[in-house]
Amino acid sequence: MKTSPALALGALLLAAFVCAAAFAPAIAPYTATQQSLDNDLAGSSRAHWLGTDKLGRDVLSRVVYGARISLAVGFTTVALSIVIGFWIGALAGYFRGGVDQALMRLVDILMAFPGILLAIAFTAVLGPGLDHVVVALGLIGWTGYARLVRGEILSLREKEFVHAAAALGGSPLRVVVRHLLPNVLPALLVQATFGVAAAIIAEGSLSFLGLGAEPPTPSWGAMLNEGRQFILVAPHLTAYPGLAITITVLALNLAGDGLRDRLEKRGK
Repeated sequence: MKTSPALALGALLLAAFVCAAAFAPAIAPYTATQQSLDNDLAGSSRAHWLGTDKLGRDVLSRVVYGARISLAVGFTTVALSIVIGFWIGALAGYFRGGVDQALMRLVDILMAFPGILLAIAFTAVLGPGLDHVVVALGLIGWTGYARLVRGEILSLREKEFVHAAAALGGSPLRVVVRHLLPNVLPALLVQATFGVAAAIIAEGSLSFLGLGAEPPTPSWGAMLNEGRQFILVAPHLTAYPGLAITITVLALNLAGDGLRDRLEKRGK
């Protein structure tokens, strides 16, 4: 099966950002917090390709180091959401009945509220910080995965291999982990790519509001917040971190679309 152009482009762009995050000390010309107050708000130059911020910190270096923050928050948030959502969805789909009704009503209640408002409420209570952002986003992001897993398990639990596993004495936990989980993973992987993109945007929004990364952490959202007061005199302070968020989200969405199309073709 040929790889779709969308999947290839998305994977290539995402790999570039992951490599930038992994090798930030080798790629970035300066550290993320190195200051040069005599060279503040400077434009592009040979010494600072993307200019400097109000404290003379190199914007390119902060964007590169910011990839670490945004990608780490995105992947960690999705991992936490998947763990919670899988087990909630598995319980609802496998046992059905009252368990299903109770858990799905909880999902409906949480999904009735705008996710960003719940995230703001959680982080306002917990306090600013990336750890609190991950917890807040994970606690509101699992609902979509729970619904997905429930739907997949409802269609799989009547299959012969599931009945055979249960008839041979397999416990519900063993049946779910050994027989149902492998069949649900492809759909979860597709959903996760979109989830990482959403988490990166949410982290950027919370950091922009002052509820995420705290200075001098080079989060892309925090960089947008710091640069907005200089948007007329130094537009590069918001342009480059905004562009980094845009390209990363585009890459994840392209990869998700490509994986979804690949999964649909395999299912036919």
